[in-house]
Amino acid sequence: MKKRALVSVSDKKGIVSFVQKLEEMGVEVISTGGTKRELEKAGVDVIGIEDVTGFPEMMDGRVKTLHPSIHGGLLGVRDNKEHMSALKEQGIGLIDFVIVNLYPFQSTIENPDSTFTDAVENIDIGGPSMIRSAAKNHNDVAIIVDTADYDVVLQELKDFDGELPLERKRKLAAKAFRHTAAYDALIGEYLTKQVGEEAPEKLTVTYNLKQMLRYGENPHQLAAFYERPLGNPTSIARSKQLHGKELSYNNINDADAALQVIRDFNGPTVAAIKHMNPCGVGIGENVFEAYTKAYEADPMSIFGGVVACNREVDEETALKMKEIFLEIVIAPSFSEKALAVLTEKKNIRLITVDLVSNQPTEQRITTVAGGALMQETDTLTYEDVEVTIPTDRKPSDRELEQIKMAWKVVKHVKSNAIVLAKEDQTIGVGAGQMNRVGAAKIAIEQAGEAAEGSVMASDAFFPMSDTVEAAGKAGIKAIIQPGGSKRDQESIDKANEYGIAMVFTAVRHFKH
Repeated sequence: MKKRALVSVSDKKGIVSFVQKLEEMGVEVISTGGTKRELEKAGVDVIGIEDVTGFPEMMDGRVKTLHPSIHGGLLGVRDNKEHMSALKEQGIGLIDFVIVNLYPFQSTIENPDSTFTDAVENIDIGGPSMIRSAAKNHNDVAIIVDTADYDVVLQELKDFDGELPLERKRKLAAKAFRHTAAYDALIGEYLTKQVGEEAPEKLTVTYNLKQMLRYGENPHQLAAFYERPLGNPTSIARSKQLHGKELSYNNINDADAALQVIRDFNGPTVAAIKHMNPCGVGIGENVFEAYTKAYEADPMSIFGGVVACNREVDEETALKMKEIFLEIVIAPSFSEKALAVLTEKKNIRLITVDLVSNQPTEQRITTVAGGALMQETDTLTYEDVEVTIPTDRKPSDRELEQIKMAWKVVKHVKSNAIVLAKEDQTIGVGAGQMNRVGAAKIAIEQAGEAAEGSVMASDAFFPMSDTVEAAGKAGIKAIIQPGGSKRDQESIDKANEYGIAMVFTAVRHFKH
């Protein structure tokens, strides 16, 4: 019996050549709409879908393949006598190949001019139904949803006398169900946002494979990098690598952390990251000054680190960067001369990221064993909070500028976190400590004599006055912290004792 293929694709890349080769193997071709016209134009002998169903396409094409003559031919089990008898009685022919991809829902909603009606009209119904029917009956039907599989299918049909091995059909079926699941997840996510559901009863998100990674956190761990459709345009997932080795698992985490820091600053700023913590942040009149401050904040830790700039990297900055080993430099762009300087280093990764587009508030999803945690990105700024100053001394205008900088940075430091800043530069960072005074002592020790006259930011309140006392002994002049401890008055009294100005935000910035 002659084999038949049902072809209906939105993405027509490679379809003509693929179907022509199937036809050369003696496969009959059934097709619909625009795909049928494309194939006929290329000289393929095509059977129209209406000739199979006995019904014309209806309702602007909404109803054309939803018919027993199609789904019977897909779902009929070949070695089931009852199935075969029923198909014969109804005059339904078998379908052996389904080549289908779906309406372009994603590209529709990516278009800023598209409407809700446009989005709904691009929800495919017949396509997923055919895919699922064929994939369910994959012992007998080959389902092809990915243009990348055309050559593989043709080669195996040639190698196995026109029959695809069951192993291949099973792989194609698994991909088909992933395909429809991802499609439905994107639709569900879009409609959920449209109706304002913040914590739906089902969290259905999808990701596309961006690249396989050499390994994970350690060489014995398998790892891959996935990109979220319609994800944040100012993200490492949407970046472009201009030079250097492939990104590693750890590189990607550090680059993401660097971008989170740099997006919080408007003026020329550079952030250096090591193990997902800022080790130096500098603000300057230009990118060179900002990088110099970030480097001098901690010349030891920046070595082998990731650097993110929110301005184009120029030649002068590139020459200074070249003096040490950096894993990655991220920027909106690199001048031609800067590229010439930095690409002399074979392994440095140079990456551009769009830092201009408005950053949407997006969900951050973190997996735990057996589940996942979801939360919105922490985008709260100093301007969003109502501060109070409970101490006798108030911060000067210059101290207030430094307080704001330190508060921006401490948000991105692993808790418990303390950041010291002075002259538009971080000078001490205490990260990930089990107690807050321990984090403060690390930051103060790192700052050394520079702590005199600096400011301190804490990601959470002081449970007792010991952190303020450590700050006072180091000569720190101003502190910003959430407040809210039962023993706040002790910290206020200690601040007054040392002449420290203290700002309460009533907002914490934990990062675990």
